[in-house]
Amino acid sequence: MGIFSRISDVFKSNVNDALDKAEDPEKMLKQMIIEMEESVNKATLAVANSIANEKSLSRKLEKAKNESDEWEQRAVKALQAGREDLAKSALEKKNISQKNIADLEPIYKQASETADKLRQQLNSLKSKLDEARSRQSTLIARSQAAKAQKQISATFSGVGSDAFSKFDKYETKIEQLESQAEAYGQLADENTDLTDQFKQLDAADVDDELLKLKEKMGMLPPASKTEE
Repeated sequence: MGIFSRISDVFKSNVNDALDKAEDPEKMLKQMIIEMEESVNKATLAVANSIANEKSLSRKLEKAKNESDEWEQRAVKALQAGREDLAKSALEKKNISQKNIADLEPIYKQASETADKLRQQLNSLKSKLDEARSRQSTLIARSQAAKAQKQISATFSGVGSDAFSKFDKYETKIEQLESQAEAYGQLADENTDLTDQFKQLDAADVDDELLKLKEKMGMLPPASKTEE
């Protein structure tokens, strides 16, 4: 029975180590299944040895019973032949066989009970192994889903946020450049309009100067009477 206790401790130790070390769950699940299979194999060998011991004791007990019956039959034949000395010797041999029977019976009973109990424990262990195998794929799928969720959550909680932050910053910068370009465009339009107005004023001044110069040189036609 000690081997099953040790196997249970191995299972618990493996699970605790996987949790404490935070190792890859998928890898650890596969490794634990392998170790469980190895432990079941060892337990199967132990059970087989126990059964073999039970059968060996059973054969010895059966042999002792047969010898006891044979020596009793020989004692009967010796008495029938008038040989009490042989009958006594046969009965002495029978007593030895009976003593062996008395010694073997409790040992055989204990071995039989132990073998039965080990069989039950081994069957239970095999059932747990089968259950672990069937749950392995489900647990691996859950592990993969948890990894994906963790990665997504990490992205939104900070990992990779620099890229999004830089993207937003560049967008803001581009908007600022667009606003500056629009402002410079407005200023350029205003400067152009102001320059045109000054050009118009300068042109008017030149026209006046030209008239005055023509008048001074007598190049203007005489004014009509109507105008006088």
